[in-house]
Amino acid sequence: MKKVIFRSLMALMILGLAVVMIAGCSKKEEKIKIGFNIPLTGDIPKVGESSKNAAEMLLAEINGQGGLEVGGKKLPLEFFYEDNESKAESAVNAALKLIEQDGVVAIVGPNSSKQAVPAGGTCNDNRTPMVSPWSTNPDTTKNRPWVFRAAFLDPFQGPVAVNFASKQFQAKTAAVLFDISNDYSKGLAEIFKDVFNKKFGDGAVVAFESHGTKDQDFSAQLTKIINSKPDFIFVPDNYNQVALIVKQARDLGWKGPFMGSDAWGSAELMTLCGDDCKGQFFSTHYAAAGAKGATKEFIDRYEAKYKETPDDVAALTWDATRLVLQAIQDAGAYNSDVKAERKAIRDALSSISEFAGITGSMKFDEQGDPIKCAVVVRIDENGNFVFAESVCP
Repeated sequence: MKKVIFRSLMALMILGLAVVMIAGCSKKEEKIKIGFNIPLTGDIPKVGESSKNAAEMLLAEINGQGGLEVGGKKLPLEFFYEDNESKAESAVNAALKLIEQDGVVAIVGPNSSKQAVPAGGTCNDNRTPMVSPWSTNPDTTKNRPWVFRAAFLDPFQGPVAVNFASKQFQAKTAAVLFDISNDYSKGLAEIFKDVFNKKFGDGAVVAFESHGTKDQDFSAQLTKIINSKPDFIFVPDNYNQVALIVKQARDLGWKGPFMGSDAWGSAELMTLCGDDCKGQFFSTHYAAAGAKGATKEFIDRYEAKYKETPDDVAALTWDATRLVLQAIQDAGAYNSDVKAERKAIRDALSSISEFAGITGSMKFDEQGDPIKCAVVVRIDENGNFVFAESVCP
């Protein structure tokens, strides 16, 4: 009899423990899951590193305050980082993993247009909001109601580069060297050529040379460019390619100026390019030197944490992520149904008419693109990116 009672008590205890465990599991803490589709390896790993650094800093700040306040309730954030390897196909696969396996409610990135254009199509097809920090190619968001960005567009950046270079260098002719396999580089090169020729007449772009993403030797293209005797060379390429191009041009005897674009703006440019890039100009999204207010506060915190000045990718990732967070808050309440929450975020993003970012105040058009100012910076003798001019729409 005692054995029967003992067994019964043990069974009740085990049952009670199971109930407690099940109840504990059912009360699993709800988190807001956000994905980051970034290049942690491949041709431009510094871009992915900068994005992740900014995201981690923002994550620590929000979760350190108990989470993001949504509808009077604080919910912790959980960030998922997927490496797109700086490849278009990998960016699509990364987006699908974040959407289907990780169950994120929104995606920040990709950065480069080469990855952002195809990944944007994937996110739009899967009805998942995406905000690209750095992509400037119009096709990233074109006819895609689920895709947004924090950067200005190349149809705006192209004229900025043309007008500044023609004024700064008193230029009447130009040469262009670009990556034909990169949507960003090819698109911006074509815009620049069209605008420059319209300003100074057909043939004012005296050389229009292309290369591939994996190319290391640009001597053939640069020889043609130098022989065409342009007043300056426009290079809308990623920072890793810029370093090689500028060095090789100098080795071939080019003493004239370069004009660059926002893809020059990585913190690693000067590590790779050194003295050869000093004194050159490029259009970009913000200038760290001389920043004030919230921008200066961001820069100081980033420098304290990572021991380097944040580049434009880091600043734009901060803005892009904050856009997503604002949309979550603007929706008024967090929906545990992932598909419903994605729709609420998309609707809220499309309703943001103005946003005070650390890369500048921006308004959004019906395409989901920000209308904002560009900055032209000069690389000074210490390798710092110093403000030269601001150009607004």
